[in-house]
Amino acid sequence: MDSTELKARLEFWKKTLTALREAYLKLLDGGVKSYRINNRELTRFDLPEIKDEIEAAERKIDELTALLNKKRPRKSLGVIPRDW
Repeated sequence: MDSTELKARLEFWKKTLTALREAYLKLLDGGVKSYRINNRELTRFDLPEIKDEIEAAERKIDELTALLNKKRPRKSLGVIPRDW
């Protein structure tokens, strides 16, 4: 994938993250009962879902930034303790 495409994807995810954060904060503050992002309407009941989407967008931005900087994206590793 070339750097132009990576930059375009990075900008998309940054804009998405900004919109999600704005929606989350507006709903969290209680100033609005619902919030609209493009054709999607969100309510306070959607806060956990929005939080998950924010975290996913942040991970995607980190991954794309690492690729642009010629670094391998971070891989998460799970450790399961066992009591034998």
